[in-house]
Amino acid sequence: MKKLKYILLGGLFALGMTACDDYLDVNTDPDNPTAETATPEVRLTWIQNFFEYAWSSASMRSSQITGVLTQTSTTSANGLLAKWDPGQGSATTPYQNWYIGAAVNIDPLITAAEAVGANHYAGAAHTIKAMGFMMMLDLFGEIPYHQAFTGKYDPDYDNGKELFNCVMADLDKALEYFNMDNQNVPLIEGDVWLNGDESKWIKLVYGLKARFMLKLSKKAEFDPQGILDCLNKALQSNEDNVSRVCFNTEGSETNFTVGDPYQHSHIHNCLSYGSSQRLTKRFVDMLEGDPRQSKLVPAAMTHVQLDEEGNIASYKWTRDVGVDMLSQNNIRLKGAIINATFATSAPKTLEYEIKDATKRAEFVANAKATNHAVEENGDMVKVTYAKGQIYCNTTDFNHAGDTAYVNMRAGDLSGNLRGRAEYDMFDYAASGYDYVMGTGTFYGRPSADVDFMTYAEMCFIKAEVLFRQGDAAGAHTAYMNGIRANIERMQAKLTKWAAAGTSSSRVVKENPDLLPMDEGEIADFLASDKIAQSGAELTMAEIMKQKTIAMPFNLEIWNDMRRFNYSAGNIGGFGNVYPDFNRPSEFTATSKMTGSSPNDVTYWFRRWMHSSHESNYNLAKLKLSNKYYGFWDSANDAEKANVDQIYSCPVWWDCETDAEYEQHTGLSLSASAE
Repeated sequence: MKKLKYILLGGLFALGMTACDDYLDVNTDPDNPTAETATPEVRLTWIQNFFEYAWSSASMRSSQITGVLTQTSTTSANGLLAKWDPGQGSATTPYQNWYIGAAVNIDPLITAAEAVGANHYAGAAHTIKAMGFMMMLDLFGEIPYHQAFTGKYDPDYDNGKELFNCVMADLDKALEYFNMDNQNVPLIEGDVWLNGDESKWIKLVYGLKARFMLKLSKKAEFDPQGILDCLNKALQSNEDNVSRVCFNTEGSETNFTVGDPYQHSHIHNCLSYGSSQRLTKRFVDMLEGDPRQSKLVPAAMTHVQLDEEGNIASYKWTRDVGVDMLSQNNIRLKGAIINATFATSAPKTLEYEIKDATKRAEFVANAKATNHAVEENGDMVKVTYAKGQIYCNTTDFNHAGDTAYVNMRAGDLSGNLRGRAEYDMFDYAASGYDYVMGTGTFYGRPSADVDFMTYAEMCFIKAEVLFRQGDAAGAHTAYMNGIRANIERMQAKLTKWAAAGTSSSRVVKENPDLLPMDEGEIADFLASDKIAQSGAELTMAEIMKQKTIAMPFNLEIWNDMRRFNYSAGNIGGFGNVYPDFNRPSEFTATSKMTGSSPNDVTYWFRRWMHSSHESNYNLAKLKLSNKYYGFWDSANDAEKANVDQIYSCPVWWDCETDAEYEQHTGLSLSASAE
């Protein structure tokens, strides 16, 4: 698959929203297209790119809500998401990359494609239009659709039911275009997802139909057979996976909205570029005994000993333990998690005051077990971290052990220069040192593929639908196929990395995290009690657990949790589908999630507040879109606080009936239909 074509930067997208004829009256330059001259293949590439960034950002941020990820900070935008005290800023990046980067170009792409008979490009445009607007519906509930990009500065909002129906109509329109004849504009020239394979695009459309129809599982109009029919025409193997192949390169151009490299995986750019993301204990525990664990959970060097020349003589790999966000042992309750520091040139000595004798004894034992020099003097404990070791630069003993929470960072060859070669993507502590701060995670490396839809997801959808129909045996077969498909998809990429050369140093060669899984361990796992071995053992909770492992950084996992009302249970008669889940232990935002009981839908995180772009420039229409936004500019502070309740207002597909949706939002679906 080709690399992204750097013949176009942000100017095209800015031009897509201007009507200044004089400005566009220039000679045509194929390397610098304008809104009038951009060809279908140029537009499609960049629509795909900006959708990818919007989706990657939304997926990473929703993973804070689902209890897969958390943050070092308790006060940053993503740190607030992790404690379920969200702020408006969380919405900006997905919103602007979709509307400003991708969506603004979709109708012009369709027009340009129709003008030259490139109907497959129009089909791709309608497909991505459906993907993007469904993402906006999932996040915000009500958004401008019909009047978006019509020249109105204050477009009306469409309600959730209208949006859902429009998205499904876009998928039908995509199929119409894919079934038309095409002229001499090969789809492969602009398609960086599926190499121009129209048959795979059609499978993607049917996969999207199945995915979107699944959202209606609470409703009377839920159509399980319709979903199964779509699955029969959707992805049939990992060969059909819809992904962008990415590259770890130097000197890549960067996204004009956020400044991240285009060539790199945007999941990497959102998940593993900085040092603030951490996995949760809940997710790490899911992987106990699973051969995928070492590929998904990062490790760092501990127990480091140097030789006389200062080189690493011995060490241990210690895997991330995960932050326990659900219990009172949550380290973030004691303040922000401290990032590790590497003692490069000299030992580092820190003194800790620990008045509790039991805690002091535990602290001393842990420090000695990690080869640190320890001196005790009453309540004071002095620890010396030798050259070549990591430590947390704090005198708060509660956070001295924060090295146990390994960051998700992956080294790359762009602005984040902690990687050393194209396939050497570990997070090194410093230039010239072999010390590895973190081995990264499979989906978060700069050259990791970005999966928009996989065969594994189709299998788990099928497993859920068959299980709902009472076909436990068929559900179990689909469930096992989903697990195998995910393992095989990971194994294929790991094998490719290994063949290309995973190391530029002795240290990397000794680390297994980039190497293929052991086939014997895979076979043992598939036959073990770690997974359901029959339809009789299968539960809906187990299906959703394995789906989460296969799709950890994916917006659909949050959609699933909402469909099953999180851990409240009894949705569909399947009991508690997320039995290990609740609000984070840090939760205090009762003005945002107002319900007092898990059985109350407003107890749970249901949607995001709209981006400030909407409240700043379209406030009058925003206030009409949902009753909670009507309080936006209230002079009464107590009344104005009601706008925060938008976070626990379910979107349309998250309601059992239209009447429930109308009750929560204050909208009238019958009036809007007229």
